[in-house]
Amino acid sequence: MNIRIFAAGKPALQYAKSGIEEYLKRLKRSAKVELTYVKAGSSEKVSTDLLSRTEGSFRIALDERGDQWTTADFVRRVNAWEVEPGLKSVSFLIGASDGHTEELRKRADETWALSSLTLQHELALVVLLEQVYRAYSIKRGEPYHR
Repeated sequence: MNIRIFAAGKPALQYAKSGIEEYLKRLKRSAKVELTYVKAGSSEKVSTDLLSRTEGSFRIALDERGDQWTTADFVRRVNAWEVEPGLKSVSFLIGASDGHTEELRKRADETWALSSLTLQHELALVVLLEQVYRAYSIKRGEPYHR
């Protein structure tokens, strides 16, 4: 299974860039993760771009209105996705500053709130990558997760 992450706009904050690089480097050992930046713009333009780029994959919109999952919930989902027949990729969608459109949320297979707080999109990307790394650390029985 491939994990594809689509984020609107390239990070400008140095701490976010560093965190993204670090977790992508760590994930190379355990998961196939692809990060793609789409051009930031209006919610409508970004959502249209995200939907077209992720056609045929299992879509998860990151949105504060989504369901909150524990890390254990996320690990269970990753395990289920990995054995799902015909599921080749899971796409996580991070919108621009105005968030996702209603159309994108409706067409997503899941909507996940990383927090009940509204997160700046660069920070949401770092948190997502950390949780993906944590999930794969748990799956491998490594001590990262305590």
